Amino acid sequence: MKKIIAFAGSNSSTSINHAFVSFAASCVSQCEVKIIKLVDYSLPMFSEDIEKEKGYSVELMMLNNELKAADGVLLSVNEHNGTVSAFFKNVLDWLSRLDRNFLDGKKVMLMSTSNGKRGAASALEYTKGSLPRFGAEIIESFAFPSFSENFSKEENKITNELLHLGFMEVLQNFEHQLLK
Repeated sequence: MKKIIAFAGSNSSTSINHAFVSFAASCVSQCEVKIIKLVDYSLPMFSEDIEKEKGYSVELMMLNNELKAADGVLLSVNEHNGTVSAFFKNVLDWLSRLDRNFLDGKKVMLMSTSNGKRGAASALEYTKGSLPRFGAEIIESFAFPSFSENFSKEENKITNELLHLGFMEVLQNFEHQLLK
């Protein structure tokens, strides 16, 4: 059975992107999905000095191993000031120093959400351009707008029918491509 690792690029304890990626993971039917939180892998702000003095942490190697064990990635990125959060960028920086091609052979579905009308589309575009540099194959992407208006956390579902249909089509295509 194909394995998917799912996570958000956010370090917020109330992350809507974590809620969104968890919802997506619950909709996957033919693959095994493991949801993780990047905050469980404590990484200092990247610095060449830290890298030279301390090397690579056990947490970084554990995260890298999680990614290596997966066939696919479900990732929902948050947006800070028109780009990805410093937290997520830092995770990418560390992973790429440990292994430049840490996503080699991984099929990826990128998602983003915010309470704004663009659904963190700028962060999504940034990530779409960045991850292939590390070996990722971006299969699908989906910017989910106005999260609080279109998603019920209590019911764990998309409440806007058109958005639901569009999202499910994208997610099903990702799963189909992963199973090929």
